[in-house]
Parts: sequence; structure tokens; C-alpha cells
Amino acid sequence: MNVFYNKWYKNHALVYKVLLFIVTTLFIVYLFPKTGKFRYSFEKGKPWQSENLYSPFNFAIKKSKKEIEKEEIEIKSGSLVYFELNKEVEDEVLSEYLTRFNQVFKDSTDFNIENLELYKKGQSIIKNLYSKGILDSDYDYEDDRAVKLATANKVEKEVQYGTLFELSNLRLRVEADMGNSIPINAKKRMISVFFDVIKPNIKLNEILTKKALEEELSKLSLTRGRVEKDQLIISKGQVIEEAQYDILSSLKSEYESQVWNTANYNWVLIAYTLLVALTLLMLLLFLSKYRKEVFLNNTKVTFIFFNIALMILITSLVVNVNSQFIYVVPLCILPLLLKAFFDARLGLFTHVLTVLLLGFVVPNSYEYMFLQIIAGMVTILTVSELYKRANLFISVGQITFIYIIAYFAFFVIHEGQLTGLKLETFGLFILCGLATLFVQPLIYIYEKIFGLVSDVSLLELSDTNTKLLKELSNRAPGTFHHSLNVANLAEASANEIGANAMLIRVGALYHDIGKMNNPTYFTENQSNGINPHDELSSRESAQIIIDHTINGIEIAKKYNLPDRVIDFIRTHHGTSVVYYFYMKEKAVNENVDIKDFMYPGPTPFSKETAILMMCDSLEAASKSLKEPTTTKLNEFVENIINKQMESGQFLNADITFKEIQSIKKVLKSKLANIYHLRIEYPE
Repeated sequence: MNVFYNKWYKNHALVYKVLLFIVTTLFIVYLFPKTGKFRYSFEKGKPWQSENLYSPFNFAIKKSKKEIEKEEIEIKSGSLVYFELNKEVEDEVLSEYLTRFNQVFKDSTDFNIENLELYKKGQSIIKNLYSKGILDSDYDYEDDRAVKLATANKVEKEVQYGTLFELSNLRLRVEADMGNSIPINAKKRMISVFFDVIKPNIKLNEILTKKALEEELSKLSLTRGRVEKDQLIISKGQVIEEAQYDILSSLKSEYESQVWNTANYNWVLIAYTLLVALTLLMLLLFLSKYRKEVFLNNTKVTFIFFNIALMILITSLVVNVNSQFIYVVPLCILPLLLKAFFDARLGLFTHVLTVLLLGFVVPNSYEYMFLQIIAGMVTILTVSELYKRANLFISVGQITFIYIIAYFAFFVIHEGQLTGLKLETFGLFILCGLATLFVQPLIYIYEKIFGLVSDVSLLELSDTNTKLLKELSNRAPGTFHHSLNVANLAEASANEIGANAMLIRVGALYHDIGKMNNPTYFTENQSNGINPHDELSSRESAQIIIDHTINGIEIAKKYNLPDRVIDFIRTHHGTSVVYYFYMKEKAVNENVDIKDFMYPGPTPFSKETAILMMCDSLEAASKSLKEPTTTKLNEFVENIINKQMESGQFLNADITFKEIQSIKKVLKSKLANIYHLRIEYPE
């Protein structure tokens, strides 16, 4: 049992990666559509690239979305509209008309002939209005639209909507019917009477109207014609016209929507699982071969897998809700994040693999993948120094512009014209660009969750007013000044070979913080001529010197410095020897063990940590140069770096001889500037 436990514990990092790989694969497969994928790709107006295609089964040709929408509009404009007719309203209005007429004209001495004629005239107008029907509201129907008037029991008659009277036209209608023979005062009184008594007797019956429309829409056929089994659909090289495109689209839809039995369904799942697993396996192989430090860190591998799954999840949700909005998903956040925390090559590789997986989810997969891969490349090429806000805005603008240009080109290829180009789609790309700006707060969130460090955090740490660097400058001013000089040398060297200059500058500023515990035991902090090492043995002195790396790691962890910065503290002396005290001890005891005077390591394992080792050694040792000249400095740089190479300090670092030579040139130039040396001309 113990053997099994020990074996498991020894390989727990690998076991974790396997479990992460399986869980991520299954989760992504779960998000995929559970249908088969049509094996052919085709575009309208382009030649058919495959062999002659024959129908594998009988299927109906589906109408296009535009055709169905057009027919629906025709049905809606031609379907019957039902109105409720209330016959009792006319009798009520006539009764109220008599009462109201007598009230309005009560100032007359008696009911004379003129008033009687006026009354009959108004009565005739009312009967004429109700013979046609008075609407309760103005409805948005064409005048020639067929409508049916129905009572509670039956349909009375069918008329055209334009024959019905609308209340908004009451004044004009009454004035026209009454003519000019009636005095103006009497006409005004009559109009007020009509406004008081006239009531609508027709209103829309929404239930019957909706039911009639639904019945007509249910008769709408979604297909037109059929294709029989083994019938030739299209020949090789034939241009895909609209008719062939509709047939191919129908075949694709029929194939992907057919009911799958359990066996077929399982085979589809197995196939999806194999493809997803293969894709993620390529990512793991890339990490193990080219990004070993990332592969060995389970937190970083989890971070990468999490973001791939997250992008696929968001895109899948958007496709399920409305696939028109897939370009709003800011997929370029993925390469931005990976470049911020790792490097451009890993960011682009991961982005391409993610886009390939999304090809199973999105419609028009080729167009989508082309756009996203191009956008990802632009992201990697344009975004630099992410901690500068202006750079991010400029890069997002460039990404959005590339989206728009590529989409415009695809539209012209598909349609062959500009008619029908939707500006709303360009708006989606702009929204995508704005959403990409969310990468800044996202970087901060990920730093806290996964314990990673980006250039934004490095910029904050490089501020010499931070609490830790302030304490270093107060307790060990000589070490602080030494660290500043090393930072300048290291940054210049990093820029020369394309290493991470921001990271190495921060590493240089903090690499000697362990000297704060015993500052006076280091020569750069001894200002009064007293050397405390005089009272110690060589072994004790060497141990204090060596311990500053261990103390530095403890202080860094106390102040929550990122691991990437702590790596510089750990490795800046590698496994080198405290040579002065070793030789001093050897003079007394020839049997001294060199390991007692050796730093615990590890040796540098990146370009940045290797550069820091070179710069730290040179800056410290250069203080011992007396009357330096250009020749002396050049030999000095060559000797120190060559000794480090000979002792195997750079064997684990991915740095080349050519890069080391470039660094030597930079350091020679920088040290010459520090000592204000000029080129030595022959006499």
C-alpha cells in the first residue's frame, strides 16, 4: 500500500494533468452539437470541388428563409380580419340623439319646421353611419383588406376595411353631409350633438383574427419539390447556382437533423472525443517540448485549459441563443491573456487550436475560423507592452478593423455585390472590440485566482517606492544602489536579445533583498571601514553570504512577491562558489570540502535568470577594478562570463552562444560608460 501511495505521490503532477485532460475533453464534447457533420463544404457561386454528388436518400427541398418570410408577409396581408358588430348601439344612439337634440335646441320657442328638418337630417346621417359601421379605433389595414363583421352568433357579412367609418373623420363627414344650407350656428350645435352621442359599434376580434392567421400560416409549405434517391444533385466542377445551393443546403439540413439511433449517437460522441482529445494533446506536447516550465506547473496548465473551455462555453451559449451574435464574443482575449502571462508563440498556438475546436460549434465554420485566426495573428503581432493603456486601445482598434475588412471581403465573395450588406454586423465587430478591453480587469482577476504575474504587475513592482524596496534602501543602501545598477545592465542586455526586459528589471531590483538581514556583512554596505567578517571563521562568513539567497526567498514570500520574481533570488548565484572565503579556508585546511562554500542553486533556467547572473557578477566585481581601461574591462567581462559558462551555470537556460556574445558586447559598452572610458587610440 505504501509503495503504491509513494508511486502515486511521486507522479501526482502527471496524474493531475491526465485528469485535467480528460475532464476538459469531456466538457468540450458536452458543449458540441450532438449530430453528424455534413462532410462537404460549399459556397454559392463557386464550383463544386468534390466528385459527382448523388442523393443518398429521398428528401424535400426546403425553401430559403427569405422565401418563407416573403410568403408569411403575403399571408399576413391577405388573411381575414374579424370585427365584432354590436347592433344594439344604433338604437341606443338614436334614443340619446333625440334627448340631446332637444337639450341643445331648447332655447327655441317651439319645435318649428326648421328644427324638425334638422332633426331628421341628423337622424339620417346617424343611420347612414351605422349602416356602414363605426370603428372604435383606427387600425393599420389597407382599404381593400377583406374583413368580416360578426355578431355573437354568426358572421353577418364581409366588407372591405375602407368602407368602415373611423371616428377620427366624424367632423368632416358630418359637415359634408349637412351641406351649406344649414346656418353655421345650427351646424356647430349639431356637430356637438354628434360628438356627444356617436359611439362605435365595431371593434377588432383579436381571438378570431389570430386564429384565422394561424390557420393560414399552418398551411404554408416549408418545402418545394423533392429529390429522389440516387438522383444527380451536382457534377464535379459545376458552379453552385442558387437552385443547387438550395438543394445542397436542404441535404445538409436533412442529414444533420435526422434522428440518430443509440449506436450512431455513441459513434458521433466517440468521434468528437477523439478529435478534441487529439487537439488538447497537441497543446500538451507543445508545452512539454517548447515550454517545459509551463508544462511542469499544473497551475499554469490549468489556467490555459480553463480559458480554452471558457471561450468554447461562451461561444456555444451565444450560438444556442442567436448565432448572429457569435462575432460579439471577444475571442481575441485568449491570445492577449496568454501573451500577457506567458509569450506570443504559446498565445497564438493555443488560439489556433481553440478556433479549430469552435469550427464544430459555429455556422459558416470556414469563414469564422479564417476571421478568428487572422484576428489572433494581428493580436499577437500588434499588442506589445500591455501595461501601457494606449497600446491596448490601438491594438483593439486594429483588430476591429481587420474583422471588418475580412468580413467585407467574404460578403463580396459570397454575394458578388454590395447590395444587402448589413451595417449591423460591423456594429457587432465594434462591440467585440469594446469587449476585448475587458482583458485588463480580467488579467487582475486571474493574477489573484491563479497566482500568475503579468507585465502590469511587474510595472507596479518596478516602482522603487514600494514598501520592500524602500526598506532595502534604508537598511542596505549600498545593496539598493547595486541592485539599480544591475537592473540597468540587465534591462539593456535583455533588450539586445529580445528577452523580457520588464521581468528581468524587476528580478534585478529584488534579487538581493536577503542582504537586509545582515547588511554590514556585505562590502557595498560597509561605510565605516569595519569588516565584521574579521571576527568570524571563513566557514561562518561563507554561510552568512550564502544565506542571503535563502533569506531573500523568505522575505519575498512574506511580501507576496510572484514566483517569477523569486526565481531570480533563487538562481542569481546558481551553484557558484564563495571563492574568497573558500581560498582563505583552503590556506588553513587543504582538506576543505568545496560544497560547504557553494550556493545551493538552482542554476539559471531561462534567458532572464542567466542574464541576471552575468550582470550581478560583473557589477559587483567591477568595483574591485583599479584604474580601469577599455582593454581591462573587455578582458574582465570575458573572464567572468567564460568562468560561469565553464562551471555549467547556463546549461539549463535556453540561451545560445550567439546571445551570450551579444550580451557581452552590451555589458562592455555599459561598463565603459559607467567608468567614463574613451576608446584608446594608438600613439
